[in-house]
Amino acid sequence: MINSTSHQSWLFYSPLALQAALLKDDLLDPVDQLLEDPALLDLVRQCLATRSPASVRTGRPTIAPDRLLRCCVMKHLKGWSFRDLERELRSNLVYRRFTRFDAEATPDFSTFSRTFALLSPQITEQIHQRVVGLAREQGVAQGRKLRTDTTVVESNVHYPTDSTLLGDGIRVLSRGLAGIAAECKDGALEVVNHGRAVKHRLLEISRAAKSLTEANQQRMRDSYQTLVGLTRGVVRQANDVMQRWAKGRLKVVGKLLRVEAQIGQLRHFLPLVEKVITQTKERVWGGNCHVQGKVLSLFEPHTEVIRKGKAHKPNEFGRLVRIDEVENGIVSAYQVLPGNPADTTAWMPALQQHQACFGRAPVMATADRGFFSAKNEREAQDLGVKKVALPARGRLSVKRAKQQKQRWFRRALRWRAGCEATISTLKHPFSMLRARYKRDPGFQRYVGWCVITKNLFSIARYQERRRGGHGQIG
Repeated sequence: MINSTSHQSWLFYSPLALQAALLKDDLLDPVDQLLEDPALLDLVRQCLATRSPASVRTGRPTIAPDRLLRCCVMKHLKGWSFRDLERELRSNLVYRRFTRFDAEATPDFSTFSRTFALLSPQITEQIHQRVVGLAREQGVAQGRKLRTDTTVVESNVHYPTDSTLLGDGIRVLSRGLAGIAAECKDGALEVVNHGRAVKHRLLEISRAAKSLTEANQQRMRDSYQTLVGLTRGVVRQANDVMQRWAKGRLKVVGKLLRVEAQIGQLRHFLPLVEKVITQTKERVWGGNCHVQGKVLSLFEPHTEVIRKGKAHKPNEFGRLVRIDEVENGIVSAYQVLPGNPADTTAWMPALQQHQACFGRAPVMATADRGFFSAKNEREAQDLGVKKVALPARGRLSVKRAKQQKQRWFRRALRWRAGCEATISTLKHPFSMLRARYKRDPGFQRYVGWCVITKNLFSIARYQERRRGGHGQIG
């Protein structure tokens, strides 16, 4: 049942509430009014209503829509985990007042995690569009200028080596088999714990990989051979258990639902572990370091290898995200891109998204030289962009050099440089450096909420400047 924050005030809390109202927060107070927008609350309410056919009026009370919206914003503003969010809400009067919990009991971290997951990537995108709509209505974003760039948002994975991926595969399959064995008759399924052997093989491989001598390389191959053999044994046992379950030959005395859940986990992870075995053989014994479609994580299989030419970080493991920004720091659009495409392919989608959002093409559009191509310039001008500021790559012709020395072009490039600061702000104060939610839908939700939170504070900062406020927000 969708809960409401409308209730009779608690008598004992009234004196404390008067004192709590005097506490001010420079970050949260300006955003408080923006989050009271009825359209935002309706979007969250509609999403909660889809949990079950009759969830609007029956079932246990869930978190109220306005409380859920405010908790999402606070979590991404502070960069908290769900456990941190639970602890801070319980102990801080300012946060209780902002999230409208006041004297009522706050949910635990698992409730926050499950309820946040209901806000799908599609709903998150709609909430973002409504926040951009608020920026348009209040004159914060006019859509006359556009700058776009791409950046890498890391997945929440460890550095992916073949040995650690094999160790992950053994661990997760053995855990599933142990869960099934606990529900079966004694002796029906024997599961061997390979944890100690795996740990020693991983240490041997890491030590041998530090030297390129032939003896160490042979030692590393031998350790890999043992580790692959252990993984194959666990994979064979998992396949055998799945076949016995399908034929009804597994003697279960416990709860069938738990066994079915573990079988589902085996179905999900088995193809990934088998692919890790194949790519390990190709690299270690086949000498092929560039395996197509390489698995980088068993738990976040959407992770890609992104190379952005950074000397300190040549390989980044995550997803490429396009960020489109207009006036006053408002991120008008974002997109999690599939694979590792060239920046030139992201130029026209950015302009088309801008036109759909504002109803017209920008007067001026700019990006870095990675987006440059003669085709992109021509198509932008055909779309109605009067000033296209894309610096060309390589040696410039006399005509091109003269064009890029024009005053409007140089001013556009100076304004474009602010996109780097926006990306840095998203990654650090608003926690977009590494996506903490699970799987591909969770990744997209995480990026979306970081952008939404940043936009809300950009709107609040603009309003404070217009009112002539002397305090700084953020």
